[in-house]
Amino acid sequence: MIELLKSDDIINKCGGRFKLTALIQRRWLQLLQGSRPMVESKGLTPLEVVVREIAEGKIEMELATQDYDYRASAALPEFSSEAE
Repeated sequence: MIELLKSDDIINKCGGRFKLTALIQRRWLQLLQGSRPMVESKGLTPLEVVVREIAEGKIEMELATQDYDYRASAALPEFSSEAE
């Protein structure tokens, strides 16, 4: 099961290695805190359960997006183009 982590397919499915790592960490923590697995977990470690859930498309990462208005940020001082 861990061999799946070496595959580019699962990495691309998550949007990259860092997102895959974050997803694994978050889901692993949920399982350790008592969440129920979404796949058959008999005989599997929590890491193997998470990898199987990702491979089967049972979980995915949703990134929070926030609109940012650059015009509303602190005003920058204006500089004169003329030499004083």
